[in-house]
Amino acid sequence: MSFTGDQLRTLYLEYFAEKAHKILPSSSLIPHGDPTLLLTTAGMVQFKPYFLGKEKPPAPRLTTCQKCFRTTDIDSVGDASHLTFFEMLGNFSIGDYFKQEAIDFAWEFVTERLKIPSERLWTTVYLDDDEAVKLWQAKGVPDNRIVRLGEKDNFWGPAGDSGPCGPCSEIHYDFGEAAGCGEPGCCGPACKCGRFCEIWNLVFVQYDQDKSGARIPLKNPSIDTGMGLERLTTIMQGKSGVYQTDRFDYLLDKVANVSGKKYGAGGETDRAMRIVAEHSRSITFLIADGVIPSNEGRGYVLRRLLRRTALFGRMLGLEKPFMVPLVETVIDRMAPVYPELSVRRGFITELVAREESRFAETLFTGMQILDEMMASEEAQLKRKITGTQAFKLYDTYGFPLDLTAEIASSNGFEVDAEGFDHEMERQREKARGAHKFALNENINISESIIIVKRKQTCFTGYDTLVQQAVVDGILVNNSSADAIREGEEGGIILDKTPFYAEMGGQVGDTGELVSGESLFVVTDTLPLSPGVFLHQGYVSRGHIGIGDEVSARVNVQRRSDIARNHTATHLLQAALREVLGGHVQQRGSVVGPDRLRFDFSHLKAVTSEEIARVEDIVNERIRENHSVAAVETGYQEALKSGVTALFGEKYGEKVRVLSIGADTHVSAELCGGTHIKATGEIGFFKVVSESSVGAGLRRIEAVTGRGAAVYFRDQVRSFHERLEKFQAEVEAGKNTIAALQRDLAKKDALALLTSARAIPGGKLLVASVAEAGIETLREMADLLRDRLGSAVVVLGSVAGEKPVFVAAVTQDLVAKGYHAGNIIKRLSEIAGGGGGGRPNLAQGGGRDASKLSAALEAVEEFIR
Repeated sequence: MSFTGDQLRTLYLEYFAEKAHKILPSSSLIPHGDPTLLLTTAGMVQFKPYFLGKEKPPAPRLTTCQKCFRTTDIDSVGDASHLTFFEMLGNFSIGDYFKQEAIDFAWEFVTERLKIPSERLWTTVYLDDDEAVKLWQAKGVPDNRIVRLGEKDNFWGPAGDSGPCGPCSEIHYDFGEAAGCGEPGCCGPACKCGRFCEIWNLVFVQYDQDKSGARIPLKNPSIDTGMGLERLTTIMQGKSGVYQTDRFDYLLDKVANVSGKKYGAGGETDRAMRIVAEHSRSITFLIADGVIPSNEGRGYVLRRLLRRTALFGRMLGLEKPFMVPLVETVIDRMAPVYPELSVRRGFITELVAREESRFAETLFTGMQILDEMMASEEAQLKRKITGTQAFKLYDTYGFPLDLTAEIASSNGFEVDAEGFDHEMERQREKARGAHKFALNENINISESIIIVKRKQTCFTGYDTLVQQAVVDGILVNNSSADAIREGEEGGIILDKTPFYAEMGGQVGDTGELVSGESLFVVTDTLPLSPGVFLHQGYVSRGHIGIGDEVSARVNVQRRSDIARNHTATHLLQAALREVLGGHVQQRGSVVGPDRLRFDFSHLKAVTSEEIARVEDIVNERIRENHSVAAVETGYQEALKSGVTALFGEKYGEKVRVLSIGADTHVSAELCGGTHIKATGEIGFFKVVSESSVGAGLRRIEAVTGRGAAVYFRDQVRSFHERLEKFQAEVEAGKNTIAALQRDLAKKDALALLTSARAIPGGKLLVASVAEAGIETLREMADLLRDRLGSAVVVLGSVAGEKPVFVAAVTQDLVAKGYHAGNIIKRLSEIAGGGGGGRPNLAQGGGRDASKLSAALEAVEEFIR
């Protein structure tokens, strides 16, 4: 009986719903709050707190189809079966049923719902699990098809370096003797020949294993099962490999379409096509769950997949970008089951396009350099790439070791991985030497000083800013001391404190510790070790010793400024998600008294229009004066209520949820920082900068409250300073222009000398000058009059679309009856205006610029 993969998923979940199991959605590929795991590797990961009895499950019986990712199989992808991303069907009992019911459910589903012939099924059990053997026998499984195996094969877990685990029993499908190796007594479920395929693993969760490997029996044994959907689909569709099923056929068709290659011919082409298809699916789901390419952790896993996809795409002849159509195909096919793919479609495709484009140049350059390395005489002789060469490719050209090894291997070369690691460690040593961590320039953290304080500091700063406390420890000159005296710098540890120690992006508090007449000025508060706070500063008077009682007083104004900025980061994140989209995730922050810094996932610069919208939303929430409150709850309970958790942060079993808005849900985040009581206390919010801090990461800096007031005061002062400077520059420019105009006017005036002609007693010069004002005309007239000796000079021009005139007469000609004022009066009347002046100098103007020439031509008549 054949089923599609989607039908099998539905059939499984509905079957267990019939068996009183609550269907839960898949959790993220990022195991929030689980520091033991890089990525979600099994269906039980989200239920670990339930198995350990740390939290109460929503129901004692649960079932899921969980997204999973296993990095251990990356290099194996390309054969017929290995995957990095896969879907895991699972049913779980949290202290409810145990072995018998788990085996009953599994056998019924496989033989009755899937109709797999029982003669095709084998089972395996843990070596000493006689109970499981009897249960399988009761189902009719022959003894020769019940195989006892050791811990390597039939003990599962934990997922990570600690957690729930236990012996397991597996159901295997037998493809028949013809598919096996034929080795007598050897060919069984543990054989790797390919005859047998494990389809279901039933884990009997009985222990909690710690990091040392010790196993503690659980109070309530539970059941955790896992059945790979892709593997089950392969069997139910009668295929020999997962890539032939409907889990991948559509995607391989797309790879064939973009590459022009046909799948099924065999060899390296088929392998490359499988890798490109498989990685495209994995890449899509990793990005949808919030992973962004980087050089470490989950981000490096994603970047490695992207680069392997680019490399094997090139091997298929794909020189231009090709990944976006593939991830779009994945989204189209799988979004009906996993809607987050559709929600984040734009972000996924844009990030893939950017990363592929960025790596294209690296890939081209790296392959060229590697080809040259392999072509050298020494390399040809040894068939080896040295660690130094591999590190140079990585350090200088950004070419990762795994790709170097991949390409080298396909050309018959090895890579000296040990030598590469040696070079990498040398670089790390240099970095460590250049960046030693210190509390400040005087106090260094070291393991030796942690012994100063063994029990944790009780933090009371959520409720009070003044606290009576006892001195538990003192550090002076990086060593423990009995007392600290006037003039000395150091650190003080208290049994309890209202001072917030720097963590979660929020800076430490400042203030003072007062003991009688003695005063210790706190300049910073830092975590010395988990839960232990160090008050760093100096004694300004007196001395303070171990056992002294002090009054710990936080700087109230500074704390309030920090609280305003911290609450504003929560409003900012909510606004960014509203404006830019749900892909926005906080990737770090710094909250100080003067401003806040917020790093978040986003692929491109935030436009000025988007920033304005974000500011408007935040300031509207401030004006609405929403209440701000914090409650403590269980981590899993908090996540299920829809709170926002910081990406990659490790949380404990109990978490603090900071909610904004009692009636209207504005924001709810996991946060241990200090906050205001209502958003109105923030006053005002203003973004002061937006920038890039890495691939897919942006940074916003902003101010609130008093910081905003200082910012705007500085902006206004700066504006006035710039305005004054500009005005001075304008005046200087005007003076420069005037000087240039005078120089030009002088040159123009001198050019007019040749146009002067004789009149009784002297000379007459009448001229129209290119657009010029009265002052320029007067300067020109003065110059011409002086140069001509005995003369009448009349000049006209257009200024401001109106005619203007100037007349100048030498003193000797004034004595002979020439009168500048009379000349100007007549000229101005012709031009529709008026004017006049002294006999030797006069000016005037008119209304009609078209009359300028007529007026100047009439001058000779006026002076006859």
